[in-house]
Amino acid sequence: MSTELKLPFRPDNQLTEVMRLRVQSLQQRGQKRQDGERLLLPNEAVYRLDFSKQSLGFSEWRVELAQVGRLTITATSQLWTPDLTNLMTRQLLEPAGVFWRAQSNASDVPIQCYEADAHEFGERIAELAKVRKVMYFLFAFAEGCSPETVDCSITFTVDS
Repeated sequence: MSTELKLPFRPDNQLTEVMRLRVQSLQQRGQKRQDGERLLLPNEAVYRLDFSKQSLGFSEWRVELAQVGRLTITATSQLWTPDLTNLMTRQLLEPAGVFWRAQSNASDVPIQCYEADAHEFGERIAELAKVRKVMYFLFAFAEGCSPETVDCSITFTVDS
């Protein structure tokens, strides 16, 4: 018998701030990023998932956008600690989850996404949960989307 486990993506304001300080520090010193380093863009923030169970199967995404906009979620492949190492481009997983609400969509129309990519992305997260207690993500907000207008979680099945 299996049960469902719904995990909300939570903003990690401390990691987001550390990444913003890295960008600011490079700009102030007139330096360039390291080869392969991934700097946080102004429209991005770091989010995390905390896994209370390790043996999970992907079930579904629940993404709510309060207004027109686009949300792109990219996972990092390693237990990344920005206080010790910089985020490198090679640590970003493919595919990313892309979710959007178009101008023509009424608020009762489901959020749109690239379904195959979103499903594969959810399955990769479930696989990584087997060896992780926490996982980090970059949320990119675009076209009117912002952290205040997004509510995002992922549901897994847990075999009992």
